[in-house]
Amino acid sequence: MSKKSNTDSKILEIKLQGHAAGILNQAVEFLKIFLPETLAKRLVAIILLAIGVPVKTAIGLTGLSERSLWTLHKQLSVMDVSEIMMFHYGGGRPAKVSGLEGQILAEIEANNYHTRQEIADMVLEKFHIKMSRTSVGRLLKKTASNG
Repeated sequence: MSKKSNTDSKILEIKLQGHAAGILNQAVEFLKIFLPETLAKRLVAIILLAIGVPVKTAIGLTGLSERSLWTLHKQLSVMDVSEIMMFHYGGGRPAKVSGLEGQILAEIEANNYHTRQEIADMVLEKFHIKMSRTSVGRLLKKTASNG
């Protein structure tokens, strides 16, 4: 593939050889050692877009969607690469127990609860929040991993 674009009154010619897709896939696999897969693909896409590879071609080379690449292309003109490479919180519903986790854990430590169901019943009784056994397990796992 060859692309000619006019940048600063100079002609830039880009030639991607037939095995470029394989090389880029290897680069993504290598980057996945250090970065999440999404960021590895995003970095390769940024490089391709920066050197002038068309979005339609970059789709096949990176594995990202056309919409993602157009958004990335637009972001490159207004944001730094470091800002683009960051994950952004996508929103979503806040947890029922957000803000009460510390109180729930203090209650668990102060009393003798043996099962997740007992903890769920205690949360319903004391905090008026209905939690499933699965949600109790996630809460316990989250707090155990945080220290």
